[in-house]
Amino acid sequence: MTINSQVEALLGFFAQMPPVDYATITPEAMRALNQPMQVGPPPAVAQVRDLALDLPGRTIKARLYLPEGAGAKPPLAVFYHGGGWVIGDLESHDATARALVRASGAAVLAVDYRLAPETRFPGPLDDCYDALVWAAAHADDLGVDATRLAVAGDSAGGNLAAAVAIRARDRGGPKLRHQLLIYPVTDADFETVSYRENGGGDFFLSTAMMRWFWAQYLPDRADPHPEMAVLQQDNLRDLPPATVLVAQYDPLRDEGLAYADALRAAGVAVETELAPGMIHGFFSMFEAVPDALPYIDRAGARLKAALA
Repeated sequence: MTINSQVEALLGFFAQMPPVDYATITPEAMRALNQPMQVGPPPAVAQVRDLALDLPGRTIKARLYLPEGAGAKPPLAVFYHGGGWVIGDLESHDATARALVRASGAAVLAVDYRLAPETRFPGPLDDCYDALVWAAAHADDLGVDATRLAVAGDSAGGNLAAAVAIRARDRGGPKLRHQLLIYPVTDADFETVSYRENGGGDFFLSTAMMRWFWAQYLPDRADPHPEMAVLQQDNLRDLPPATVLVAQYDPLRDEGLAYADALRAAGVAVETELAPGMIHGFFSMFEAVPDALPYIDRAGARLKAALA
């Protein structure tokens, strides 16, 4: 299988940008380089509300998207954006959240968690878990059904969604019906076959970039905690059913597949999909890569079935 032609054209556009020196770049400069590009009008949803979540000791932003024709209280998927725990925000994944609302018929609460390195582990995870608890407690205010909850996220957001699901189990938190993990970070092993095949910088996400992201998120010289590298968890039993989506030309492909296998071995119902010809980030690139839309539709359909 060769690279998808739409992705190839997008990679050609990326190749015209100046190279990044990960030995010297700052988080501020990295964020400036990764401002979202609006290709066209975003997918329409019934209602969008910007919120301030009052969590213990801090307040963070979030955005609620409500679906068309969902009835009085639709189910809710709490969504965590990707960006290596360092970049990304409500704007970078606005179109993705809207597309997921349309595909699933669920409401989506996008969480603007604090970013590293200003807030290192476990701060971003604390925000994501506390936001889920907040959403369940304020379901009536949000107009959603607290008995039908899921978590979802892409890349670092997929990592956070997986870790939130584990915390919810371990802390007696809100009962989740599903976890949608889109090319998730699950380990800090840069020697997998997919890293060796795809990490050289030709396919958007590189090994150098991922090493830089991990260095921002990890406390100095610390080994990854199992809540960071979820593939290292000793106990994956009794977690919500999962959908794990990975891309063929993604350095994170193998760790995503390994996490799906580990969940399955622990008795968790898992649906795994490998997107041939696709790269890391393709799910959120659907405006430039329309061939990503069927994957969004299928992910939404799995959410819809789980939250019915």
